Amino acid sequence: MSQLKRILITGGAGFLGSYLCERLVESGHDVICVDNFFTSQKTNVAHLLELPNFELLRHDIIHPFWLEVDEIYNLACPAAPGHYQYNPIKTMKTSVSGAMNVLGMAKRCRAKVLQASTSEIYGDPEVHPQPENYRGSVNPIGIRACYDEGKRAAETLFMDYHRAHGVNIRLIRIFNTYGPRMHPYDGRVVSNFIRQALTNVDITIYGDGSQTRSFCYRDDLIEGMIAMMNGSDNFIGPVNLGNPHEFTILQLAEIIIKLTKSKSKIIKKPLPADDPVRRQPDITLAKQKLSWEPNVSLEEGLVKTIKWFQSINFDEFRAPTPNHG
Repeated sequence: MSQLKRILITGGAGFLGSYLCERLVESGHDVICVDNFFTSQKTNVAHLLELPNFELLRHDIIHPFWLEVDEIYNLACPAAPGHYQYNPIKTMKTSVSGAMNVLGMAKRCRAKVLQASTSEIYGDPEVHPQPENYRGSVNPIGIRACYDEGKRAAETLFMDYHRAHGVNIRLIRIFNTYGPRMHPYDGRVVSNFIRQALTNVDITIYGDGSQTRSFCYRDDLIEGMIAMMNGSDNFIGPVNLGNPHEFTILQLAEIIIKLTKSKSKIIKKPLPADDPVRRQPDITLAKQKLSWEPNVSLEEGLVKTIKWFQSINFDEFRAPTPNHG
């Protein structure tokens, strides 16, 4: 019997979703990409539109929809602070109502469904690095809460559908990820720094630059995501997916200036509210259960990402929100 599947990817025209679509289409699967194009670009999947095993549907997952599928990757949700804070109520609806809609579909179709959760559920962590059994330190009424608590609520819904209805779920917690097809105006630190460096404008660091992040290259992350979906039904997660090598924001800026040969200077501004001071995944579980760990170093991944940024025209990218910076 054929191993080819009908696979739904919500948020499939986004930075990560579009590459996941590409990978699964190349494997021969019948892929349905659903996206509302709030933060994503149609150009990310334009090269797939003529293929017989790819379909693009413009839809917002806060509204019910009905498809017949074998697997669902639920990636739909604004993920950059400038985007998810622009309409925080809508962000919460996307996480909660969106999760209920894809879980309802998975229950009806008896489909396997993966939730792209986030390291943001750990908040500003008091445990370092963060293992999956750490319950986090989140401000439930802060400006980031619409995303953090929305994703936490989505995890709750996934577990309850699994326990109450036997839905076959997977939970992954994605740490900072970067790579080609990042929106140049998404407000993330990597895209901000590269765009500023390539245009020789001052690179903006919030705080003193000593706060840390762990940056995982896109290709590594997607391989981990597929490994989780295809793994044993005895391991539903949650599992951390990210690169455990930790860098300060100042180090990241200096590396990008070096790689781009930029004339940009570094300037500092106040740290935004509830911005985590440290963030680093403990990926012991991913190594044990999925035989997965990232292979691409930060400099290697940044070279590929910078090359992509150099190939695009920034003027062709619509800034999704007016406060992109």
